[in-house]
Amino acid sequence: MQQWYLDSGCSKHMTGDKSKFVSITFKQEGHVTYGDNNKGRILGRGSIGDKDILIIHNVLFVEGLKAQLVKH
Repeated sequence: MQQWYLDSGCSKHMTGDKSKFVSITFKQEGHVTYGDNNKGRILGRGSIGDKDILIIHNVLFVEGLKAQLVKH
């Protein structure tokens, strides 16, 4: 089970795990820049969660992102 990290420097909710989405719209929307200045391509955006977990909307699906980040 992958954990979510609360990140005070994060500007958007993000995950690289497509299976976390309950709904997703695939659309290339540019890139996000990480703290080390590397970039990840945004492949879509949607909502994550399930019946037992709070749904979070407007989450970015970012190619190659290893961690799951929730903005603080």
